Amino acid sequence: MTDVPSMRGAEVGRRIGVGLMYGLWKPRVLGSWRVPASGPVILAVNHSHNIDGPMVMGVAPRPTHFLIKKEAFVGPLDPFLTGIGQVKVDRHSIDRTAIARALGVLEQGGVLGIFPEGTRGEGDFASIRAGLAYFAVRSGAPIVPVAVLGSSDRPGRLIKALPPLRSRVDVVFGDPFDAVEGARSSVTDGGGRRAGGRGTRKALDEATARIQKQLTAHLENARRLTGRRATL
Repeated sequence: MTDVPSMRGAEVGRRIGVGLMYGLWKPRVLGSWRVPASGPVILAVNHSHNIDGPMVMGVAPRPTHFLIKKEAFVGPLDPFLTGIGQVKVDRHSIDRTAIARALGVLEQGGVLGIFPEGTRGEGDFASIRAGLAYFAVRSGAPIVPVAVLGSSDRPGRLIKALPPLRSRVDVVFGDPFDAVEGARSSVTDGGGRRAGGRGTRKALDEATARIQKQLTAHLENARRLTGRRATL
């Protein structure tokens, strides 16, 4: 049986994130109240900088278990990331262990964080992988879009790999939505049941298209709310 990432560990990670993110930068958080207070939730986060995941962990109202590429689990980071409830995933194969652990998080009513683009890039949700749709369709958990803006605008003076210290980073949470219109969660009872006939390739393709439309609209709205324009 696959071990489910520690909820207590994720709470420790959240507290560490609060201290680091608010200590090093100036997060402005909008719409965090939109994250359901209980039950399974998927946070779909755009990804343009390495601090995007830790930033969301630090400002989200609930402990978050992120799917993180296995290449990040090196040296002392391996036991640390595992200890704070993060999920190691091999992006180059069907990682059944990571899939089982991620679904386990949702089955236990936790929060799963996913970068739908699969890797760091422009952070514009232009390319969405099917993984997000799979977890949403399989679990029935609602998706909350999250836009992190300002993390990649310019490099810091002291540490080029990080945003300037004490600079503002905006994190905007959107309204939760279902990957399949009219869907209802099938994991709130902890049973982890497969969602009927919704696991077909056609259903996943349709869900992916719906998700991308929702995420793109949220990103555009977040840019308007924060006054930030797309980086050219």
